[in-house]
Amino acid sequence: MGKANKVKVEYRDAVEMVDLIQTLKDIADNKYHTLSNKRYTFRRFSETFIEFFRMIKSTHSTHLLLANNNPKVGIIAITGEGSFLGEFNNKIIRTAIAEKDKHGDVRFIGIGEQALDQLKKYTPDMKIFSRMEEHGMYKTAITVKDYLVEEVMSGRLGKVVVCYSFPKSFDTQKSLVVQILPCEDLLKKQSHIPDIFGKIIEESDPSEIVGYLCNLWITTRLYEIFLDTIIASASAQAKFLDDSVEKMKKERTKAYNKYRKAKKADIDKGLREIFSAKMMVKD
Repeated sequence: MGKANKVKVEYRDAVEMVDLIQTLKDIADNKYHTLSNKRYTFRRFSETFIEFFRMIKSTHSTHLLLANNNPKVGIIAITGEGSFLGEFNNKIIRTAIAEKDKHGDVRFIGIGEQALDQLKKYTPDMKIFSRMEEHGMYKTAITVKDYLVEEVMSGRLGKVVVCYSFPKSFDTQKSLVVQILPCEDLLKKQSHIPDIFGKIIEESDPSEIVGYLCNLWITTRLYEIFLDTIIASASAQAKFLDDSVEKMKKERTKAYNKYRKAKKADIDKGLREIFSAKMMVKD
């Protein structure tokens, strides 16, 4: 039964591979659904921020983080960390390169080491923030925020846009480009809300308040974007692994049928050998 035993090893390997890929897919599924429920906690927080900025707008205060004329643009490319995300990350990088063509003076900033190889030819000294899942989303958001604020306040950057993947649904991820600096998005949202404030008493320097609120808003927005990226990457992993599971199940079925055929052949061979041996003894 030598041939059947060899094929049986292949079949067992296929069974173990299906189990392994299925486990990885279940982990990605759980990660997607767990983090998806966390996204909705930002809605009320964003509404509160808009109220604060409506009051600040009434003071006619200005700040570089709120508006500036600096033409230098920083493009952040946020790539996913983990395995099976090759095409997922390539879409984000292609989006970032396409965004580059819309601006003049551009500098790339990478979040995730996967962006380095493809974007460093455009920005050789590109700033990279890596191992986000190891450091944590909030700590990474603080670190990136501090870097961006320093670049804008020093005049090295004027505008910052982020290219990332948004989890439109479990099966669909959409590449998005959003501007986080200056914080013009907040001012645009205010125009759709009736002004209910009368006179505003300024107890502190409005520019300092704007600076503080902008810092807090950028941190929150980055954290939200990071969360969306991780959710999208989890769904992309789950979809890739789901396809892999189906392929491996087919391979498992082929290996099993091959094993049954080899086992039958070994039995037939054994019976023929026994019959031949008896005939020789009889003769």
